[in-house]
Amino acid sequence: MADNRVVQGRMVTPKKLAELVEGESVMDAEPIEDTDRDCPDCGSDVISVGYMPSVTEFVTGYKCQDCDWSERDA
Repeated sequence: MADNRVVQGRMVTPKKLAELVEGESVMDAEPIEDTDRDCPDCGSDVISVGYMPSVTEFVTGYKCQDCDWSERDA
């Protein structure tokens, strides 16, 4: 499985995807995964990435591949 995915027309790495969700740089990110969720805004596919915004925190971020929607679960 490829590490990078196309999000809103741009190829992104797991770390870049995490930064899109977080809004700032992150320390580390796990491989991007598909979810069985649809975007609540546009109905497109949602992907997820686990990442560490800091040494003591692990977050799962969710991002629509086609629009600006995202959310995070700490």
